[in-house]
Amino acid sequence: MDHILPKPGIGPGPLSWWILDAFLAALFAFALAATLHFLLAGTSYLSLVWAGLMAATAGVRALVQAQVEDSGIAAAGRAKAVVRGRLFPVLLRARRAPGRQLGEDVAAAVDQVGALTAYFGRFEPLRRAAMISPLLIAAMVVFASPVSAAILVATLLPFGLGMALAGGAARRAADAQVSALGRLSGLFVDRVRSLPIILAFAAEDRVARQVDTAVQEVADRTYGVLRIAFLSSGTLEFFSALSVALVAVYCGFQLLGLLPFAVPEHLDLPRAFFALALAPEFYLPLRRLAAAYHDKQLGEAALAAIESRCAGLPAEPVIAIVDPRDAHGLAIEQAVIGYEDGTTIGPFSLTVDRGEMVALTGPTGSGKSSLLGMIVGLAPLVSGRLFLGSANIQPGAFNQVIAWAGQQVMLLPGTIADNIALAWPDAPRDRISAAALRAGLGPLIASRTEGLDTLVDPRGSGLSGGERRRIGIARALLADRPVFVLDEPTADLERDTADALIAMLKAVAVERAVIVATHDTVLIAAADREVAIR
Repeated sequence: MDHILPKPGIGPGPLSWWILDAFLAALFAFALAATLHFLLAGTSYLSLVWAGLMAATAGVRALVQAQVEDSGIAAAGRAKAVVRGRLFPVLLRARRAPGRQLGEDVAAAVDQVGALTAYFGRFEPLRRAAMISPLLIAAMVVFASPVSAAILVATLLPFGLGMALAGGAARRAADAQVSALGRLSGLFVDRVRSLPIILAFAAEDRVARQVDTAVQEVADRTYGVLRIAFLSSGTLEFFSALSVALVAVYCGFQLLGLLPFAVPEHLDLPRAFFALALAPEFYLPLRRLAAAYHDKQLGEAALAAIESRCAGLPAEPVIAIVDPRDAHGLAIEQAVIGYEDGTTIGPFSLTVDRGEMVALTGPTGSGKSSLLGMIVGLAPLVSGRLFLGSANIQPGAFNQVIAWAGQQVMLLPGTIADNIALAWPDAPRDRISAAALRAGLGPLIASRTEGLDTLVDPRGSGLSGGERRRIGIARALLADRPVFVLDEPTADLERDTADALIAMLKAVAVERAVIVATHDTVLIAAADREVAIR
């Protein structure tokens, strides 16, 4: 199966530091053994030199481990940038998939990507180091005591089997935990967005029970993950202690000459001490890995959840290269809009020529907004065709020639001018101001000290519904494209303001194809043609 979000590489940085740490551990053990050797030989000044080297190595090792943390965070940042670069465009396509909770998409984009920090920055480097560092340690122990090295490697085999068994159960538990966290995040975000409706219908108790159930599910899943983490940690500690104990017993019996069998080596105290000092280091990378095993579970489960969240979405249409001069008009031929729940709307047939304004009318729920949404790719077209001029084009593939103003106007944190200029980020200031005035924003601008530089938030706090709608219309005017698609442009407007806007739309329609969905009888009368949808 092709992965939408393949795991990105993290580079050699953190791994290199962990390997250097293993060599420094061997140098520390060698300096310790040399210090002991020269102390026993009565050469005190050499023992001081090696003791100084041992202290210096310990200091350098502490710096290396600090550098591992920094390089791991940097590697995780690069990896998450790769994931975001692939995830965000896919989630943006989710606007055409009905029935999705915005909160769950937000959880995928924020919480689950955030869970990858420890996975890529800590676990992945440790996983690679755990495959290399113990073998390096064992190879260095061979020079002092081949039998001790064999003991270390032998205890590694049953440990690996135990961790593999625990890992399968851990993966399932972590998948369940991340799914529960995603559902809780999605539920919470969507209920907060709907809080006024919840309060209006006195549904607080029911929503609180839903959230409580989701919280309890997360708690139960977390306990399950922790139980498995405790099991895997216990397995590691057992084999680590067993390995060190076996090496200690062997070295002690060898030095005392009490071994009941012959071995192909003879140890002195410094070599035995070197092997014994490195025995704990052999399992140290694995112990670090076990400490980060929960990061693995959450990271892999987060990647799986992201993959699952992105699966089954409609493909992004290939953007059609359209010369605005060729956009003579818009034609819809027997278009049927269908949703996942089986609901269909249509068929619709409609033509709008350049120089014409067509008003779509009909009762609420008849499909006017769905038809406009289909034109710009916000509603799924299941059959029928869409033409721009003479070209048969997919919905959403020619939005570069469409100026769109929907009922719900998207606002971003910034100024009024910034939000109008979303249609043309590099627009000159005078063009932004002219579009704002044509859309009827003059009174709003005049009433604010900062004018067009008045700050707004994504909820449009401090703006009326009509003012938010006029910002959307100003955005469409600034885009200055050959096809205008507007959904209820005069709703929420006072009559005088609506009449001025209708006059402006008539002027716009002289050189453009304009299609509006509306219940406004004055706008319907001003249109060149009315198309009723039943």
